[in-house]
Amino acid sequence: MPDAAEQSEKPRIDRSTVAGLALALTGIIGGLLLEGGRLGDITQLTAAMIVLGGTFGAVMVTTPMPVLTAAVKALPSVFWLPSTSSKQLLQDILRLAAKARRTGIIALESDLEEISNPFFRKALRLAIDGADLKVVRRIMELEIDSAEAKGEAEAKVFEAAGGYAPTVGIIGAVLGLIQVMKHLDDIEAVGHGIAVAFVATVYGVFVANIFFLPIANKLKARLQRSIQLREMALEGVIAISEGMNPKLIESQLERFYDGDERDTEQRVPTARPSRGRIAA
Repeated sequence: MPDAAEQSEKPRIDRSTVAGLALALTGIIGGLLLEGGRLGDITQLTAAMIVLGGTFGAVMVTTPMPVLTAAVKALPSVFWLPSTSSKQLLQDILRLAAKARRTGIIALESDLEEISNPFFRKALRLAIDGADLKVVRRIMELEIDSAEAKGEAEAKVFEAAGGYAPTVGIIGAVLGLIQVMKHLDDIEAVGHGIAVAFVATVYGVFVANIFFLPIANKLKARLQRSIQLREMALEGVIAISEGMNPKLIESQLERFYDGDERDTEQRVPTARPSRGRIAA
């Protein structure tokens, strides 16, 4: 998932995630209470064990352990805004471009240690070392593709969980109904048992559509933002190496900048620009 920013800022909670979960829980539980229900009607430990245990087990079967571990580690990024600022990145690129035009790109070697983003630092180091720009682009695009594949694999873990959970919930409901059928002589117990049996279905649909699938989509949004910033950094390094005027660089990189998510906390995905593949 996203690397550290060129200039990191203090992490902040993603209020849209927290508010969304709070609204979903309030709406569902509030609706239940308004209909005369009780929290006890949907708090069934056995149903939770069946749904969560079955779902996580199925995910473990279908997902390689390294990918599963990486997905779990990426989960906190859903609740925190990325520290990367596209505005700050653009400012850094323009600052380095201006310095390179005055003193040459070799002079930027002293600035490498101040760049905290490994991707930006690596690309700039290659350029400073005199690597052909086509080679720089090829190497860094391969790194972008690797990061993109890794991020997509992590998001698919939660997509898989969102697909399995409702089905496992149905299994739980059927298991509950099997137990109900053993007591058909007591009609009151049958009615209560059927109600309890369907709690597993509620759990399955709930965790799939309120947690797993939204988490997968949020991780995809974070991934796209990270990829765009990597591409922005790469294009910036290429422009710096070519001695381009900072004003022209700013105009060229505007396509990557659509506002700072840390300020707006709401970001509209933009079309991913073509990177212009270079044949190996």
